[in-house]
This record gives sequence, C-alpha cells and structure tokens, in this order.
Amino acid sequence: MDVESLSCTDSSVVLFSTPVQSIQCAQKTVSVKASVERRVSARLQNRLKNEIPNYDDCKKESSDPSKDKVSRKKTKFCETREGNSPNVGEEENGCKIPEALLRSNEVMGSADLVKLGSVENGTVSDRAPANAVGKSAYARVKETIRVFNTHYLHFVQEEEKRCKKVEVKDLKIAKGSKSKKGDACEEDIKRSSKRPDLKAITKMMETKAILYPGKRFGQLPGIDVGHQFFSRAEMVAVGFHSHWLNGIDYMGQSYKKLMEYSGYTFPLAVAIVLSGQYEDDLDNSEDVVYTGQGGNNLLGNKRQVQDQVMDRGNLALKNSMEQCVPVRVIRGHGSASSYCGKVYTYDGLYKVVNYWAEKGVSGFTVFKYRLRRIEGQPILTTNQVHFSRGHAPRSFSEIRGLVCEDISGDQEDIHIPATNLVDDPPVAPTGYSYSKSIQVSKSVKLPMNATGCDCKGTCVDPKTCACARLNGSDFPYVRRDGGRLIEAKAVVFECGPKCGCGPGCVNRTSQRGSKYRLEVFRTPKKGWAVRSWDYIPSGAPICEYTGVLMRTDEIDNVSENNFIFEIDCLQTMKGLDGRERRLGDVCIPASHPDKTDDNRSESVPEFCIDAGSIGNVARFINHSCEPNLFVQCVLSSHHDVKLARVVLFAADNIPPLQKRGFDEGEMLELTYDYGYALDSVIGPDGKIKEMLCYCGAADCRKRLH
Repeated sequence: MDVESLSCTDSSVVLFSTPVQSIQCAQKTVSVKASVERRVSARLQNRLKNEIPNYDDCKKESSDPSKDKVSRKKTKFCETREGNSPNVGEEENGCKIPEALLRSNEVMGSADLVKLGSVENGTVSDRAPANAVGKSAYARVKETIRVFNTHYLHFVQEEEKRCKKVEVKDLKIAKGSKSKKGDACEEDIKRSSKRPDLKAITKMMETKAILYPGKRFGQLPGIDVGHQFFSRAEMVAVGFHSHWLNGIDYMGQSYKKLMEYSGYTFPLAVAIVLSGQYEDDLDNSEDVVYTGQGGNNLLGNKRQVQDQVMDRGNLALKNSMEQCVPVRVIRGHGSASSYCGKVYTYDGLYKVVNYWAEKGVSGFTVFKYRLRRIEGQPILTTNQVHFSRGHAPRSFSEIRGLVCEDISGDQEDIHIPATNLVDDPPVAPTGYSYSKSIQVSKSVKLPMNATGCDCKGTCVDPKTCACARLNGSDFPYVRRDGGRLIEAKAVVFECGPKCGCGPGCVNRTSQRGSKYRLEVFRTPKKGWAVRSWDYIPSGAPICEYTGVLMRTDEIDNVSENNFIFEIDCLQTMKGLDGRERRLGDVCIPASHPDKTDDNRSESVPEFCIDAGSIGNVARFINHSCEPNLFVQCVLSSHHDVKLARVVLFAADNIPPLQKRGFDEGEMLELTYDYGYALDSVIGPDGKIKEMLCYCGAADCRKRLH
C-alpha cells in the first residue's frame, strides 16, 4: 500500500533505519506561488487493478471452480505450536492443516527449485518479479509482507462474519426456533474456519506471491540481522523460513536436481527457530545447544514423550555440520504486540559445530546440536531468548529532554509529549496553535450531512448497511485491534451523524482518534519528527491531518507555507494527471456534488488543508521514500470527495521505540510519502525548485521534488 499524498509538512528527519527497513526522512521546504504553480503528486501503486485478489465471500467469484472449492473448505480455527508437523490431512488441535503447508520442506515443484545467488558471501543479484522491476530487495520484502497483511485482514473479516453467524444461530436456538434443517445449518456454521494467517499463506502460494519460493542457505537479500517478523506466517510469506510450525527448515532431496547443488548431500538445514519450545534447549546467545525435532508433546506440556529419530530436520542439521553449511537462526520471544503472542528476530548465521544423542530431561533420546555464531556479523539484537529493546517511559519524569508534557493542551485523549536533546537551550515546537479537528475557512461551505444507514447499535450486515454498499461490497475495516483498514482504497465511506449506529461501530474507526502514545521529538538534521511508544499494527489509524480547510486558489498569500496538503481524492479516483487508481471499488452516490463540468476541478484539487498556523501532530510527520504510513481519504459526514478528510494509517506493523541501528540510539519515526513529482515545484522567480532527499531509503530517488 503505497502512500498517495500531496502534502508538505515540517522539516524532515533522517532518524532511524533498521537493517531491513530503512525508515527515513527528507527535508521539506516548498514555496507555493499560485495555483498554476502547485506541485503535482505522482501516484504510487504497487499492484495493478487486475491483480486484486478474490476472496470467498466477495461478489467476484474465482474462475477456477476447483480452487474455489478448496478455498471454501471450512476447518477448525485454532492455535498451533512449533515442533513436528502432523501428517498430511491430520488435525492438530482439531485444526486441519493444508497439505501445501505441511510438505514445504520435502517436495517442491521444478519451478520453485531456484537458487537465489551466492551461498558463500550472501551477496545476491536475484531477479525482481515483473511488477517489482528496479526495486531493491528491501522494498520487495516490505511489499511482500504488506500483501500478506492484506490477505490476512481479508480472512480475519471472513472469520468475524462466521463468528457473527454462530452468534445469530445461538440466539435463535435460545429462543426455541431450532429445527432439523437448522441443526444441519448450525453444524456447518460452527465448523470453524482455518486460521486467517494460514489462509493468507495458502493464498500467497496459490498466487505465487511468495518472495523467495526456492530455498537457499546463507543470507537472503533484503533481510539483515535484527529484522523482526511478527509471526511465523510472515516468514513463510517471504520465504525466510518456509514452515509455519516446524522449528527446522531444510532443503529436501528434490534440490539434487539443481546443478548448483550437485556436490551436496541432502537434506540440508537452512534455518531454525529458537523459541524455548524444547525443555532441553540451551541458549547462550553466541553459542546455542539446539534440540532436534520430534518426540515432544505438541498438544500438551511440550515435554518429550518418545525418542527422536535421525531423519528430516535432524538429518539436515547433521549434514549441514558435515558440509560446513551456515544456518539462519531466528529467535522467538514473547510479545503482546503480535497476534500469535511472539515476535521473531533474525540473529544471523550460525555454523553447526557438533551433534550428539543423549537422554533428555524426560528420559527419552534426543539429538543435540551445538551451533556457534559466525564472526564478523552485526551484534546480536536479542539477549539470549529474551527480547530486549527500549521501553516506554512510565512517567514524564523519566523522559529525557522533555520540553512539553502535552503539545495538544489536553485536546487529545492521550498526551503527546515533545522532547529536544538537540538544541541548546532546548525549545518546544512553536509558531502554531494545536487543533484536533479541521477548521473551516469562511470561503468554504460544507455540504449538508448525508443520509445514513438504518443500522442499530453497530453495523454488522454489509448486505443491509447502506454505508457498506458505498464501499463496494463490504465494510472497509475489521474489528481486530480496535479497528484496522484492510487495504488502501480510493475513498473510504464511514458512518456519519445521520446513521443509526453508535460510536462503537466498526465503520467509524478513524473518528475515534488515536489510541497510541506518540511523541514529537527534535532531530539533529531536519527538525521535528514523530515516533510511537506503542506497537502499531498495519491498517491502524494514526491521526487525521488537521488545519484550516480552504480553497487552493487562496494559497497565493501564503507562498512560503510548508504545510499545505491538497485534497486530491477525486483526482486519485479518476486517475487524472498521472495518478493511478487505488485498489477497491466504491460507489459514488448519483447526487454527488463533484459531478461537474468544471475542467479546473477535474484536473487539480480544488481544496486543501493549511496546517501552517493551526494543526495537530500530523504536521510534524516527515517524508520518506519508503514510508510506514499511507494517506487515506475518508468521507463520514458528507459524500463530497473534494472535501474528504485526510487520515494517516499504518502501512506496516510498526514496532515501538525500535532503534535505528545496532550502535545508534535514535528511534524509528513515523513517515509517509509526500508524493511530489520531480520538477513540480515552481519558486516565486518562476524557476523549478529542487530539494534533495536525505531519507536514505534503498529506493530513495535522491530528490524530494
């Protein structure tokens, strides 16, 4: 989900870059002379419209009946644990496992047998997919995880619908309306679906969207030491560890077909997950004693219940030792942020230096493997199996460099402190008045409130909710984590003042304000920036861009204002002026006020938001060529897209207080793409203004405009 915005905000910051995602910023100062000289954003689009995936409950049905039948199959929703995978077709905790996911270690099609570059030095010049030509490996990793998150949220929505049907059926049964026909229907409904994350993996396999489908040992491009995955499923989506359950990922006998591997004995281990699963594991960070797979009680207390056998992953680790093949080590650690309860950090390459068999704690034979970290890699980011990172301050007294306890002046539900460890003496942000809501210029007349839906309490059924129908065929949000936008759309229609539902309705998600603890902080190079003290899941609303809503032809008098955000929703929807349409069908009411022959309003945005003198925390969020936020136009009270609300949403799962690098103390900031087209900004002298971009992203275009 790429950002599509035409905004200009405060000085930007080169703040923080992890090895895998360079989170960056660029300085921004723009002069706006007249409407004819305004910058024009280049719309960024990751996927073409014909690549929009089909989901089981959508109106668009799969053209392949056999695939549709498989995808509609209902199996039990349950939590799984790491270790041995069940046999194909068996149920683990009553959850039927897809065959493709179970056999990922053993059998691969010839199309998947691809070696992705040099094994020895980890440098890779692998091909980018057709829709990712010219993109860096880091960008493709990020995009792949975004695709996974989109699929995941679609299937979360399916699960929420299924659960609601169960509730309705239970209510009818309680009222005595049970019948034989109802019994059969109820039994079908209560047959739980597969886990949404596993469905998302299956979808990516079916659409060949796995980034690295062919296994390889050594480093994978775009994933550096310290990269965090928020689930095992994310690792499968990228191809970093291809099994969502097993601890050992290995290359099976089928890799003998490749000439590059003709000298190797298979199976060979490529990666292991160390997460405290086995009672016999020993982790001293640089040295690891890893217990082989098999023989433990997955469904109970996880203890060994039988002897382990030297085959599959166990044999793969032995072969890796004998052939000096490095193994990727991923450590899992408990985290309330992730839906699976864990976060997984890549800690680098290890060599298997020894192995032996012994009686384990429970009296059964287990295989032990000693792995030693290869020298010359970045320092570990985990402290043994426990994850260590920055912790949010518990009180204002703990905040270093505090210059303002709350820049909102109690307007926001959660205080937004400002810190400054750069200036001497330190100063707080000045030169503006904080406002959590839009202020309307006298020259702008807002439309009347639109007719709303007739839902009561909360909107549930998209077939009967008028607001859901405006969004195409379903609600744009899921309820998980307090409300998450499934994917970026041309425009999102939310419930408004005339709707029958209450404030807790899922279709009012962006209206409830931010629930995350944000901080405005000073940076050494580019002024103020914003970071989060909390984990933010993808699709979560961060804040609305507020200021003075005005006509764009009024900005002549404020030519040096760097906080103008043009509301270009209409241009995005129509693909005008080089913009590409966003994913997602919407239905514009016939009486829509933008139905006009005004050529000017068709080509350039008619309205903008000026956050120069009045604004909120959004005015401090900086630009990045690889942002972690995206801009979404939202309509709630009326349906005029030219006057849509501008809301920033999380494009990725954003860790809290994540450090920029291994030796630096700077923290990851929130960023979005300002969307400037090159050579689009004209100065007062009539000449093109150029601004260098210092974001440092792998795909940085070197100029902001």
